[in-house]
Amino acid sequence: MQKSGVPIRLIIMVGIIAFSVLKYFGNTQKNPVTGENQRISLTPDQEIAMGLQSAPSMAAEFGGEYQDERIQQKVSAIGNKLVNSTEAGRSPYRFQFHVLADAQTVNAFALPGGQIFITVALLSLLKTEDEIAGVLGHEIGHVINRHSAEHMAQQQLMGSIINGVVMGSGSMSGAQVTQYIEQVLSLKFSRNDELESDKYGLRYMYQSGYNPIALIRVMEVLQASSGGGEKNDFMSSHPSPENRILKIKEEIAKLKM
Repeated sequence: MQKSGVPIRLIIMVGIIAFSVLKYFGNTQKNPVTGENQRISLTPDQEIAMGLQSAPSMAAEFGGEYQDERIQQKVSAIGNKLVNSTEAGRSPYRFQFHVLADAQTVNAFALPGGQIFITVALLSLLKTEDEIAGVLGHEIGHVINRHSAEHMAQQQLMGSIINGVVMGSGSMSGAQVTQYIEQVLSLKFSRNDELESDKYGLRYMYQSGYNPIALIRVMEVLQASSGGGEKNDFMSSHPSPENRILKIKEEIAKLKM
């Protein structure tokens, strides 16, 4: 028999949500490079270990490493120049650059801790070292800003809230609403992350002696490839090139002041 007063389910739901929120906001770290206070539960060493452990399986999904040592060395040289000429080289992260053998999927991505990948499909569309530097600099920006670790913390928070809503409501309807909110927030964070990484990538290009304007052509290449026969995973997870070009031009103007 249900007693009068607050239902036990509601108490459980509020308790789970409150604990999750307090835990999320309590896990605050100062970024060792940017100085930003971020809500992250992983340490840089844990990010590095996670990236190293995940790298082989991630590479396997894109056909493994591209079997041309000359190309691998060229991309690594550009990436290392970006790192060694900038604050990225003073970070705790261990940057390694990999060309993947996938000749169909236009993509580049970074794992936590400094493992950075570019497919040969995307590489084949880039004409200059400056353009390659634009892609790699963007991915270095993701690592430096600890975007993956931030998203993990956000996902843990939202997952705990969803569980609390399910337990509290006894149905999935409330959880579905929460999941929708999570999706909207994730899209916003993703857009902000990409624009922030463009900003850092441009800065690193400029400081390393590469022409930041080349990143505009990278955007044009990505836009053109999205209408072609290639599978463009880069385009599916990033803001539209048109919007990014406007922001890139603004950031370039600041660099040249």
